[in-house]
Order: sequence, then structure tokens, then C-alpha cells
Amino acid sequence: MKSFVPVWAALLVAFVLTSFASAETKKPNIIVIMADDLGYGDVGCYGAKAVPTPHIDALASDGLRFTSGYCSTSTCTPTRFAFLTGMYAFRQAGTGIAPPNATSIIKPGTKTTPEVLQEAGYKTAVVGKWHLGLGEGEGPDWNGDLKPGPLELGFDYCFLLPTTNDRVPSVYVENHRVRDLDPSDPLWVGNKNPNDQPTGVTARDTLKLDWSHGHNNTIHNGIGRIGFFTGGHAARWRDEDLADEWVKKSNEWIRANKDEPFFLFFASHDLHVPRMPHERFQGKTPLGLRGDAIVQLDWCVGEIVKTLDELKLTDNTLIVFCSDNGPVLDDGYKDGAVEKLGDHLPAGPYRGGKYTPFEGGCRTPFIVKWPAVVKPGQTSDKLITTTDLGATFAEIVGQKVPAGALPDSEPLEATLLGEASAKGRDYVVEESPRGIGLRKGEWKLVRQGKNKNQDYTLYNLSQDAGEEHDVAKQNPEKFEELKKLLAQIEAGK
Repeated sequence: MKSFVPVWAALLVAFVLTSFASAETKKPNIIVIMADDLGYGDVGCYGAKAVPTPHIDALASDGLRFTSGYCSTSTCTPTRFAFLTGMYAFRQAGTGIAPPNATSIIKPGTKTTPEVLQEAGYKTAVVGKWHLGLGEGEGPDWNGDLKPGPLELGFDYCFLLPTTNDRVPSVYVENHRVRDLDPSDPLWVGNKNPNDQPTGVTARDTLKLDWSHGHNNTIHNGIGRIGFFTGGHAARWRDEDLADEWVKKSNEWIRANKDEPFFLFFASHDLHVPRMPHERFQGKTPLGLRGDAIVQLDWCVGEIVKTLDELKLTDNTLIVFCSDNGPVLDDGYKDGAVEKLGDHLPAGPYRGGKYTPFEGGCRTPFIVKWPAVVKPGQTSDKLITTTDLGATFAEIVGQKVPAGALPDSEPLEATLLGEASAKGRDYVVEESPRGIGLRKGEWKLVRQGKNKNQDYTLYNLSQDAGEEHDVAKQNPEKFEELKKLLAQIEAGK
């Protein structure tokens, strides 16, 4: 007797298999939340006791917490450059901390992380601190189109703090224009006082937040800034309102793009100076404004997660929480960060912080949550960096990266997602304005100084997490091995 499968049964099997395959291959939404100047020890899940960070801690308990997660550089501009281009900042001149009138540091034609995701069918946005320059030529056209900028580099939408909140101009940029700019009150930005306006030096007694060094040019919102600007009064913001605006714009954009895969780069300004969180967060911690800014950052994380929950997007959204560099206390303002520190350890057990090539400069909180894939409550000691996110996201969504693009970004899908077989990076480069570090396994090479004044030291992190004891003389072979490897990396070999 000839057997056969009824047509309806065959169709049912095909439907089930197709549906299963679709569920398996559905691309996740991706959100990168990058804090600013947040140290390894600044949040609860990494040991902080003085600052409540329930929403960041929840990311870790719901997902994967890395103990060897790194940013690429111990300052902001180069870390953001390396994250978006997948290329170490030292490979391109002019990638240091960008001045107020910097033009686009990432040149059009450079393949970027958001562009790779666009090619995979993603809608893309950046909201928050940019600090990678806008425009071209002699300087940004603050009263016209600010391009090239994020929209020429793979983002469909941007809402920006164009530089940092301690640098002028204190305005929002939305897509190609300064938002709310009145043409009859044009914006001017420069390095010299154009009209003998009051400054942080001449009108110091009027400041609501005093400066300790370097932040004493134009006064805006009662705070001295780096650089000078005039005009654009209708477009100016208050420091206290920045976090609210980032959350508002991010959640609006998520809601508008909820029906297709999206990539959001939420570039927080917290806890960069001047630390002036919203009034409702001020006084919430014993650490002063620096601690209060951490609480505000944590609130931002909670608000984004809340929106994902409301839209039922949580299960298939990959969130990466990280920082652009390690901590700093007095970074130009007298905000009580030093005096109110108590026994809080911003860098945890590690040496250094922002600007340094030591572990505290680049080893930061690094957390991954993706409920559909990443098992909750995990901790990983595998090496991974923010530079690797571009190639790793491409691997996760099945998008090929063109030859030569994202050259220093390693595809570490298994590592990022906490798979047992993951190996992580072989080494981590820790760039800084004061030198460079190279970690390989338990060993850490540090080079400080330049040219003939270069000084190399070697540390065994498994025995000396604080990098206090130079063991180069006791381990000459390892010392020379890492010096040779660093030279090869810098030469691009």
C-alpha cells in the first residue's frame, strides 16, 4: 500500500519549521549604553556601597558581567572613535580629545559599526554626547548644516551634545542643525573672548560651580566652560536637563522604530564634568555631585529598560553597558568629588583612572543583557573591549564586514554572549594620553613617556592587581615578548 502525507499535514510541518527558523534567526535590537568617566568600582555589582545603582545592577543579574571588559582608551574621543570605526585611535592622527570647533574626525568613506548594521537592515541612532567633531574645513558651520556628521557615518538619526558639557557651545544638535537656533541670534564659537564677556576668571564670584583648573572661559548656566561662544540663546540647554532630554529622545526613537531591528548608541554625559545632575538627584548620595550623577545615570538605564518592557522588546534586545574610560575626581571643577570620597573606590582594586595607561583607566564596567540568548547571573573573566563591538555585532546579525573595515575589531560573539566555549581576546591594548598599556593573560606591559624618555614596566596582574610592583627584571623574556608584540600591534602587523 502506497503511503502518503496529506497536503494539509505537509503544509503544517512546513509552517512550523519556517516559523521556528524565523524565530531562531530574528535579528536582535541592539543598544549600547556608554557611560562617561565611570569607573570599575562605581556601581553596585562591581563593589560600590555608597551609591545605589539598582538598574545597572539588574542588567548584570539578568545577564553577563565581565570582570575584564575594557574600553580602548582612557579618554573619551578616542574610545568613541575606536568603537565606531573598529580601529585603534593611534592609527589616525587627530583623534585626541576634540576641541570645541573640531571638524569630523571620522572621515566619510570610513566603514563604521552603524553603517555595517544599516546594511543588515537596521535603523540606527545616536543620542547624547558625540565629541567626534562636526562639519569640515576650518570649523563647524554652527548656523548652517553640520555635516559631515553622524548621518554621513551610518546613523539615520542623531540628537547630540556636540562636544562635551564642559566645552562650548552649550546647545543641542539634531541631525544636521542646532536645534531651536534663532537666525537673528547667530551662534559663534572660538578660542578668544570676542566681546569682553564675563568669564570664570573675571566673574568668578557669580559661579554656582567653581572651577579648579582650565574651565574659566565663557560662563553658561553659572558654570565656566572651555572656549568661548556667543549667541544662540534660544538653543541653549541647562546641564540639569541633559539626562532627561537624552532619555526622552531615545524613548521616542525606540517607539518610532519598534517594528524593525534597530541600533541605538545611548552616549550618556554622566558623569563627566561639570557634574550638575537634575535637582531631583542632587543630594542623593554621600559622595556629592559625582555620586549623584551616577544615580542619574542609573535612572537613565532604568527608563530605557522600562520602555523596552512596555513595548515587549526586552526579550530580543541586546544591551551592552560600558564606559568610555575610567574615573577621575577633580577634572576641573570644585564639586566635592575629592572631599566627599570617603572609602569609595572609583576604580575598584585597580591603579590609575582617566588619562592613564593603568588598569583603572580602561578596565570598566562591561555588562551584557539579552534575555533570549544570554543566561542570567553570569560572570566572565574573558578579555573583551569596546573596539570589538562592531565586528561582534556583525557576526551576531550575520552581516559580512568588508575587507579592511573595522581592522582592529575582533568578532567575539561567543564571548559577548557568555558561551562556555568562548576564549575572548588574546590581548588588550590600553591607550592613553600618558602612554600605552598591553595586557596579555596575567601580564601587563606599560609604556610611559615619549621618544627617548620612554619608560617600560611589567606587572603580573594575578599577583598585583594594583600594578604596584615592576617585575620586568625578574621576567626578562616575558618583558621582551610583550615589548615586541606592542611594536607589532602599533605597526599594524
